[in-house]
Amino acid sequence: MFHRFNTNDFAEMKKTLPLILICSFLLTGMMSCDNKKNKDDVVTSNVKVPEFSADSAFLYVKKQTDFGPRVPNSEAHAGCAAFLEAELARFCDTVVVQSFDVKAYDGTVLHSKNIMGRFSPENSRRIILASHWDSRPFADHDSKEANRSKPIDGANDGASGVGVLLEIARQLSMKNPGIGIDILFFDAEDYGTPSSVDLPGDWWGLGSQYWAKQAAAANYQAEFGILLDMVGASDATFYHESFSAYYASDVVSKVWGTANKLGYGQYFINEAAHPITDDHLYVNKYANIKMIDIIHQDKKSGTGFSRVWHTLDDNINNIDKNTLHVVGTTLLAVVESL
Repeated sequence: MFHRFNTNDFAEMKKTLPLILICSFLLTGMMSCDNKKNKDDVVTSNVKVPEFSADSAFLYVKKQTDFGPRVPNSEAHAGCAAFLEAELARFCDTVVVQSFDVKAYDGTVLHSKNIMGRFSPENSRRIILASHWDSRPFADHDSKEANRSKPIDGANDGASGVGVLLEIARQLSMKNPGIGIDILFFDAEDYGTPSSVDLPGDWWGLGSQYWAKQAAAANYQAEFGILLDMVGASDATFYHESFSAYYASDVVSKVWGTANKLGYGQYFINEAAHPITDDHLYVNKYANIKMIDIIHQDKKSGTGFSRVWHTLDDNINNIDKNTLHVVGTTLLAVVESL
């Protein structure tokens, strides 16, 4: 879904990140120790638990995977785009569809759509809740070599975040959130280079790159953004992704603090993790809007992500409603706190 830094890349990572970011690793680690000491106090703090239906979110994930792999230029991609537009139109005040063409690493022209549902578009105080909705065109990390050229369902990698946000849109449609909220689905995120190809250039997050540059040109403003990526696995662990900590440490603190107050500390872990080149990076860089990434990282796996990452096993059978509930409830609590 994107280039990531694994343990073998750490030396290169230190070359490319500013010194302040490396220092933030240490600071976050020290904060982690303090948070562990006070875990009981944090968990028992009062916080309003909002309504969020994990069953509804799960059905939204399944609906996407039922179309098949949502690879740009495919029928499944076109069908899912129409579904997402229709669902956002049911719940949001307005829907904006940004159609564009981008060229992939292999020269393929990807006919793409960024889809945004807006609550209170007239409100100058706004936040963004985002996820990518396309899926990987090849299972390049599958254990079986014969599968590595096949597209994946992307139930976790893509559909899980969209499913959570569609349920959040449904909940927000039943009450006035009090601020402007843009629910944004990025396209053409996961068509990056396969693991066997080393090609310079920004080939991941093509949709968010396009959106962020257009947003900057239009002087679009938002207070902050939250990106969801791979938020449906049963063993999900969400650490402080390091680009998030660098660009938006206050938002990281707010989200992880809210999750811990809700009792979700086993999911939202107060420890630093590797920086990930994901959609939020381009929103920070090109649109100058601080955005964080809630993304499953597994520090014990060989890839740094879940065992089904970029494999054919990333299907609906490996989606856990409990994890969807944790993430969705946390996001709604953050929104309500504003």
